[in-house]
Amino acid sequence: MTNEQLADLIFPNITKTIEDYEKIYPKRDLKEGAIVTRYAPSPTGFVHIGALLASFTGSIFAKQTNGVFYLRIEDTDTKRTVENGISKIIDGLNEFGVTFDEGPINETETIGNYGPYIQSERKEIYQAFVKHLIKQGKAYPCFCSQEEINNIRKEQELNKARIGYYGNYAKCRNLSNDEVARRIKNNEPYIIRLRSNGDYNKKIICHDEIRGDIVFPENDLDIVINKADGLPTYHFAHLVDDYLMRTTHIIRSDEWISSLPLHYQLFQMFGFKVPKYAHIAPLAKIDEQTNGMRKLSKRKDPECAMSFYHELGIPYEAVRIYLATITSSGFEEWYLQNPCNKIEDYKFQFKKIGKSPALFDVEKLKNISRNYISRLKANDLYENISLYLKQYDKEFYEIFTKNKDYSTNILNIEREQKKPRKDIGCYKDVKNEIWYMYDELFIDLNYKWQKINDISEIKLILKNYIDNYYNESDDKDTWFNKMKQLTNNLGYCSDMKEYKLNPTKYKGSIADISMVLRVALTTKDMTPDLYEIMKILGKNKIIERFNKI
Repeated sequence: MTNEQLADLIFPNITKTIEDYEKIYPKRDLKEGAIVTRYAPSPTGFVHIGALLASFTGSIFAKQTNGVFYLRIEDTDTKRTVENGISKIIDGLNEFGVTFDEGPINETETIGNYGPYIQSERKEIYQAFVKHLIKQGKAYPCFCSQEEINNIRKEQELNKARIGYYGNYAKCRNLSNDEVARRIKNNEPYIIRLRSNGDYNKKIICHDEIRGDIVFPENDLDIVINKADGLPTYHFAHLVDDYLMRTTHIIRSDEWISSLPLHYQLFQMFGFKVPKYAHIAPLAKIDEQTNGMRKLSKRKDPECAMSFYHELGIPYEAVRIYLATITSSGFEEWYLQNPCNKIEDYKFQFKKIGKSPALFDVEKLKNISRNYISRLKANDLYENISLYLKQYDKEFYEIFTKNKDYSTNILNIEREQKKPRKDIGCYKDVKNEIWYMYDELFIDLNYKWQKINDISEIKLILKNYIDNYYNESDDKDTWFNKMKQLTNNLGYCSDMKEYKLNPTKYKGSIADISMVLRVALTTKDMTPDLYEIMKILGKNKIIERFNKI
C-alpha cells in the first residue's frame, strides 16, 4: 500500500488540499511591517493578570503597526472547557481595554475572514494537513496503548535515557503500510504521530525577538499530532492556524520556549516560512516565607485574578499603564514626561521587553492608579466611583449619589491645579477619604485633637470663629486673613516665622488654630484644603458640627 492510499484510508472524506486552503485564506493585504498576532486561550473563562499582560502586549504591537490582533480559541482539550467560557474571556479582557480585530465576539458570533477561530470547528482543516504529511511519509499511525507507553518510559528510566517517543523507542514508526492498514481495518485504536526528521545530537538556532538567538538540540520526538478523537494537539494546531491565519508574530509566555525546535521543525517540514517568536517572561513576586522570587500563582496569589482589581476599584487604564511599564523598559520615563498622552502614543519595541521575570508590585500599581485618578475630571471620577460603589458598597452608594453636585464638589477639592491632590489610590479608598463630608456617617466620632486639646479652649476658639469671623461669601484670601485675626485675638501667633523664633510668647500658632477647626469639622488631622471643605459644608453644617464638641 502506498502512502497516498494509506492517507485515503485514514481520511477518506478529506478532499481539500493544502493548496485549496491557501486559496481560501490568502496572504493578508497589509503594509510592510504590519504585525499579525493573536491571543489564543483555552475557553476556561478565567482571565488572570499574566493572560492580560500577554494579550495587552499582542494588541499593542498589532495596533501600532496597523496590523491585526485576533482571538483564537484553543478548545481541543475539551476537559478544560467551561460554559460561556468564550464570552467570559472576551468580556474580561474588554474591561481592561483589550479588543480584537477578528475572532469570536460571543459564544455564537464571529468577525473576520480567516475563521473559524474556534479550533474545534476546524477539524477538517487540520486533518487535511495531517493527510498531507501521511502522503509524504512524514507522519504515521501509532497503535501503542497507554500501558505500552508507560512501559517505554520505565525502560528509558532504567536505561537513564531521555523520556519520550523517539528512535528505537518509537515502536510503531517502522510498521509497514500494509500492517498499518490491516490494523486500522481491524478497528484497532490509533493516533497519528509526526515522523520527526530531527537529530538530537545536532543543534538548531531559534531566534526570539526578545531574547535573541537560542541554541537547542533538534527535535527528534515523534510527537502526537492528531489524537484519537480526530482533533489535533496544541503543537500541530499552532502550525496550521498560524500559517493559514497569516500570523507574523507569536507573542506568548516563556513556558513555550522549549517548544521552539519542534515548532520550527513543523513549519519547515511543510516548507512554510517560520513566524517570528517573542516569549514574555512571567510575572513574579517575593515569597513571604522564603524571601525569594517566585512566579505569580493563580492558586496562591489573589492579585493574579482580575477580580482583585475590580474589588479594589483600580481603573482599567491604570492597570494598562502598569502593564506598559512592565512591557517596556523605556515606557515609565516616557510616561512621566507625557502623562496626558495615550499608551498607544509610545513606540513599543521587542528589544525593550525584559528577559527576566518582572516583579509584580501591587504598591507600584496603586501609585500609578493614584496618579491616574488625580488627573481625572471630577465629573468623570464621580461616574466611575458611582459604578464601583453600586456593585461593592451599596450603602455608601446611596449616600454618595443622593446629591451629585455635592459629591462632585468634594471630589474636585485640590483637583484642577498644577499639582492635584493624590489621596485616592483606588475607588475602594474613596469612602475612607471623604466619609466625614456626609452627615449620615458623621456619627460615633473619635476626634484627633493635637496640640490644643483642652475642650474648653477648643469651644472658645470655635465660638469666636463662627460668631465673629466666618462668612460663606469670603474668597480664600479674605478667609485666611480672618483666620489670622482670630489667631492673634486669642493670644496665638499668625506669623509662623515669628512663632518659631519666640514660641514661648504665644499660646500656639495659626497652624494650631487651623487644626482645631479641621478636627472639629472632620475628626481628622489631615484633610484636603480646609477652606474648600468649609465652602462645601456651608455655615449651617459647620455650626452643627461645632455644637457636637
